[in-house]
Amino acid sequence: MKVHFIAIGGSAMHNLAIALHKKGFEVTGSDDAIFEPSVSRLARYNLLPPEYGWYPEKITSALDAIILGMHARPDNPELLAAQQAGLKIYSYPEYIYEQSKDKLRVVIGGSHGKTTITSMILHALQAAGKAFDYLVGAQLEGFDTMVGLSDAPLMIIEGDEYLSSPIDRRPKFHIYRANLAVISGIAWDHINVFPTFENYIEQFATFINTMEPDGTLFYAGNDEVLEKVIAGDNSAIQKFPYHAPAYEVNNGVTTVLFEDEKYELQVFGEHNLLNLEAARNICNQLGITSHNFYSSMRTFKGAARRLELLGKSDSTNIYKDFAHSPSKLKATIHAVKTQFPERKLVACMELHTFSSLNKNFLGEYAGCMDEADTAIIFIHSETFFHKKMQPYEESFVRSTIKRPDLIYFDQPEKLKEYLAKQELTGKNLLLMSSGNFGGLDLTRLTEKLLG
Repeated sequence: MKVHFIAIGGSAMHNLAIALHKKGFEVTGSDDAIFEPSVSRLARYNLLPPEYGWYPEKITSALDAIILGMHARPDNPELLAAQQAGLKIYSYPEYIYEQSKDKLRVVIGGSHGKTTITSMILHALQAAGKAFDYLVGAQLEGFDTMVGLSDAPLMIIEGDEYLSSPIDRRPKFHIYRANLAVISGIAWDHINVFPTFENYIEQFATFINTMEPDGTLFYAGNDEVLEKVIAGDNSAIQKFPYHAPAYEVNNGVTTVLFEDEKYELQVFGEHNLLNLEAARNICNQLGITSHNFYSSMRTFKGAARRLELLGKSDSTNIYKDFAHSPSKLKATIHAVKTQFPERKLVACMELHTFSSLNKNFLGEYAGCMDEADTAIIFIHSETFFHKKMQPYEESFVRSTIKRPDLIYFDQPEKLKEYLAKQELTGKNLLLMSSGNFGGLDLTRLTEKLLG
């Protein structure tokens, strides 16, 4: 098979390219800009384009398929050439389905927790010695790529609700046709694509209706919005709610209590306990007992950038987290506060995504940081320019977030200077962003704060 990637440098795209290369496909690709870690990873497999840009002459009848990334525009020269030549063009979720249509497909959907739930399932399957393919939204310890393709009869798919490609406006998770599925909860996100909450909710109702007729869905039983979606669904699939397990927290360690056994975890927080139960229910369906599942979770360290411990001392822990939507921020802050109730919490979030920076959406963040003892918001001054958005003033952020003692920065060096001066004895620091705080080296900052 000869496959060409248009916009090969994307996070999911370059991982799929590597996975197909490992499977023996002949893979080529183009992009107008590629950044780390994609550059190094593509180069390692000799898949890095020799020059950046779009080259319609690469599109020939010898290609079996074109895979189109979200980064490309509808008028992309290579895309136009492929359309004119009548070549088969896939979005990457379409190609994932093409590779898994004869397998049992497990799809993990929801506004939050998808990566963690998927990672927990993969960890348990690996511990049980089961063969599986996968697509996950983060680099995981023990896995070379974020996509794995083989002859395994099973595929675990993290089901993102964002659009599939510039010419396919369907949410990705509508394409996979799940046999088994999870919906972890619904909280408005991607306002640039789904302008109303009602429109966003509709995507999850549609997802349920794309499942195979004999499918089984597990859903978070504590989510009122999701409960209404389930109540309004008339499909023939089986639907089961899940809830957090019995647990205890001692000296900053969470332990699950199940059938007179105790399972000490390395992850924590009510949201992660819900994630745990979603994963357990799926693993039970795949032949892994609850005892074996919980036993494997003793060594699960979490997905990258999900409450990732950067460093700690006897009285301070410093975490970074991918949280960027209101529901994720609130859940992450609550997790750290309840895990260490005796410590004060300094919480810093970066507004970085299109949704978080949208003036009409910013109000959704009001109250999200209320549990933090010190609340910091960072918006890099260059972000609006890069995203071609109209900037707004600090005063608008303050009036919208509605926290009088809010601390605000728009320059990374100013934020770094402030954090470097903090006395963190008896406190935890939580850094939350889907970006990188304007390029701050968080590892070096952590060393300085704890040194």
